[in-house]
Amino acid sequence: MILVNARQVKNLPGRKTDVSDAAWLAQLGAHGLVRPSFVPPQPVRELRDLTRTRTRTQMTRERGQIVQRLEKLLEDTGIKLAAVASDIMGVSGRAMLEALIRGERDPQALAEMAKRRLRNKIPELTEALTGRFRAHHAFLTRLHLDHYDQLTTAIGQLDERIEEAMAPFRPALDLLDTIPGINRAVAEVIIAETGGDMTRFTTARHLASWAGVCPGHHESAGRTKNTEVPPATPTPKEPSASPPSARSGPSTPTCRPITSD
Repeated sequence: MILVNARQVKNLPGRKTDVSDAAWLAQLGAHGLVRPSFVPPQPVRELRDLTRTRTRTQMTRERGQIVQRLEKLLEDTGIKLAAVASDIMGVSGRAMLEALIRGERDPQALAEMAKRRLRNKIPELTEALTGRFRAHHAFLTRLHLDHYDQLTTAIGQLDERIEEAMAPFRPALDLLDTIPGINRAVAEVIIAETGGDMTRFTTARHLASWAGVCPGHHESAGRTKNTEVPPATPTPKEPSASPPSARSGPSTPTCRPITSD
């Protein structure tokens, strides 16, 4: 039994039934017209689960959403901490939030909790921390901070497990990490999605098409009708959606899409 790309074995539209589809697949297989899709070995699939859980689902993304909810909650009180501090979950921002929860309302006292370079902005902090922070907001802030800490702990556990699972791929991981713009986390995603074995892909264009970062190419009678990126494996595209510091090279390679294996 093999797994194949449905786009490569699609039957003609019309009176389609499960029986006719099964007969069509059998006929294609008998003539050797189907190619098996890329199915990585079990260790790589388990590594995929770990990196996707950390990156795509209720972990890293949700933690960022919690910060956004906190900023919105502070805006509701008239406190503009995010306008002065670049990271409200940093050492200084966290100390101020904890003090607000404990009942401190003096803007000057809160601003004095600033650390390092943020102390240069104490006048701006004093003005930004003037608001109407009530017990209701303290309760919600405590919930958000506890949830943030829980996710941080879970991400740390995932990082440790990924570090163990990456042991067999250490040479490839270290090599990817030397590429400008590719940090450790992005390198781990690339290894988890491709398995680190580039021989599975005939050319670099095949890899770009499989990863879904190759622009579409639909041309008829000299007119280009569609240049959208074709649907493909979604996760490899996520590093290219990261900030510039987390990616390398152009976001869309200049290559024609090739049907993925």
